[in-house]
Amino acid sequence: MPELRLGALCWNQYTDWPALLEAGIRAERLGYHSLWTWDHLYPIVGSSDGPMLEGWLTLAAWAQATSRIRIGLMVGANTFREPALTAKMATTLDHISHGRATLGIGGAWFEEEHEAFGLEFGSGFPERLRWLGEALPVLRGMLHGERPTARGDHYHARDVRNDPLPVQRRLPLLIGGGGEQVTLKLVAEYGDANNVGGGIERVRHKEEVLLRHCAAVGRDPSEIERTSGLGVVVIRDSREEARKVVEAIFARNGRAQPWENQPVGTPEDVTAFLAPYLEIGYHHLVAGFPSPYDEESMTRLATEVGPAVAR
Repeated sequence: MPELRLGALCWNQYTDWPALLEAGIRAERLGYHSLWTWDHLYPIVGSSDGPMLEGWLTLAAWAQATSRIRIGLMVGANTFREPALTAKMATTLDHISHGRATLGIGGAWFEEEHEAFGLEFGSGFPERLRWLGEALPVLRGMLHGERPTARGDHYHARDVRNDPLPVQRRLPLLIGGGGEQVTLKLVAEYGDANNVGGGIERVRHKEEVLLRHCAAVGRDPSEIERTSGLGVVVIRDSREEARKVVEAIFARNGRAQPWENQPVGTPEDVTAFLAPYLEIGYHHLVAGFPSPYDEESMTRLATEVGPAVAR
């Protein structure tokens, strides 16, 4: 059975750079397998009228400040950049990190930031998914050393080369989202990893859909790493204390209301929350850590809960 891999998704909203940098360094120090941040330009939890640091530059700085932990966006907004440029950026990140980059990509959803920054948002989610479907062969081809040409109406890359190639022989392409008609089919066709969230029952259902798409396109499902976002993790000795901490964290993040059904509570509570994911083959679990990057929760997830779940 694959080993449990824990990821740390450190929110890049309502923070400053020294704190976000230290959160990434701490994640590596604690033994996390992967380190992520968002690809957004305005805060997406709580009020959008607040500070937000850019994702790709955050990854580049983390790559210089760490040496082992894998690094990526959870997930990149396909609408923000031409796919050929995205592949080039991911390849450069792979060189900066000495082969630790993951290219996360998704269709994008936050209209407010697109309008404010003058980025094309399309007519709706179906159109953005068509754009993602056009982008993925370009991304995959460039990462594999091919010279792809975009096939479709939206992108126009022609015989584009990627020189130098990534350090990794196969830089992983992670596709985020759980759309059953299009997104999970794209995972089956192009993804080295998926990412779905929303709780164990939702993830269990999305897994069944993904398996059907794999069968339809002739893809071996074992080639796709299963990852899931856990939501915000807060661990304390009592449920009451954990609840107070999570309420303060969300208040700090744009006066947001705390999310429900999160892994918040005692170590035993959080262990019970995580364990069912392993039973359905999801061994890479990504915990959300908003500013101020609660050190106790990051530490206890890695040193107490993780080993308990693995047992």
